[in-house]
Amino acid sequence: MSSPAANHYVSTAPFDPYAAEQGGAAEGSSFNQASQLKLTWWRFKRHKPALYAGVLLLLAYLMIVIVEFLAPYNVHTRDVDRIYAPPQSLHLFHDGSFVGPFVYGRIMTLDMDTLRRVYTDDKNKVEKLRFFCSGDRYRFWGLVDANFHLVCPAEGGSLFVLGTDRLGRDVLSRILYGARISLTIGLLGVMTSFVLGIVIGGLAGYWGGWFDMIVQRIIEVLHSIPSIPLWLAMAAIMPADWSPLVVYLGITFILGLLDWTGLARAVRSKLLALREEDYVLAAQMMGAGSSRIIGRHLIPGFMSHLIASATLTIPGMILGETTLSFLGLGLRPPITSWGVLLTEARSVNVIALYPWLLFPVVPVIVIILAFNFLGDGLRDAADPYK
Repeated sequence: MSSPAANHYVSTAPFDPYAAEQGGAAEGSSFNQASQLKLTWWRFKRHKPALYAGVLLLLAYLMIVIVEFLAPYNVHTRDVDRIYAPPQSLHLFHDGSFVGPFVYGRIMTLDMDTLRRVYTDDKNKVEKLRFFCSGDRYRFWGLVDANFHLVCPAEGGSLFVLGTDRLGRDVLSRILYGARISLTIGLLGVMTSFVLGIVIGGLAGYWGGWFDMIVQRIIEVLHSIPSIPLWLAMAAIMPADWSPLVVYLGITFILGLLDWTGLARAVRSKLLALREEDYVLAAQMMGAGSSRIIGRHLIPGFMSHLIASATLTIPGMILGETTLSFLGLGLRPPITSWGVLLTEARSVNVIALYPWLLFPVVPVIVIILAFNFLGDGLRDAADPYK
């Protein structure tokens, strides 16, 4: 038994091959004529976690520019009446009516059995927050005296959203100030490793021979040494009487000096494959030197891959600084970084009694994850076969 014939729609319009050819060309023209940078951006936008991570990191680096304005207190301001004060909760309503952002006042008593300070909220004392206000004085980037803040406590009140430390200093303000050091040390360190990796790896891949063999043996020796003991040994070399700025630059240089090996191997492998191309031979025949061929013809061809690799290196720099400072061999007070802040929480007893001192580990985790997501997105976007 035969099935009924299927109905097909047939256009009665005459076929125009030129119109069909122009339509197909118009549809793909934007992709065919797009530059490599634009294609990379289009692929990167499709990677949503990487895009959101990039926005978060951009906001974080913009924040450190105006950290004095954002922090409610100066980084060194002490409140001796509120030592080890727990975090204060923010409220909007009081007795069923809308008041606006405020915190309750605090009453401190001393527990004579444990000799601990006990803080309780005073429900009768409403301390409304002030915005775009005058508060603690500071020197903006160490240059300009100012006292303008985004948010301030009420007159005679307190605002310790993340609590205080053993000296009565605001943990939130110190985390914000510490972001400037911890975030920039990753950038400066990766710039050092980026230069070393491109120069040494580029020369090893282009020249080959004995120079490549020596570089590979040096990389293998550095990889065979555990990272943390090597960091500790290098950091212990710095004298204790050095100024905080010199220590900061020294830690940055150490992190960059020890982390160039992975990037150097990536550059070397790329140049080993590209140095036999025809355009390299043509440049050599025209009299171009090795530095010009590497810098003008070879490196730009895979710069997007290098940027992605460098992005994945920054989290290691930040963790390295945090580890050294936490162990007491990195940055030291009065410099404030996330690693320096975590030294307050090295004791188990302190963590059990004052768990809010672990809050500096939260931005470390968030920034590390954001850099990893961003690096994965850039690496996929830079791959022409994706």
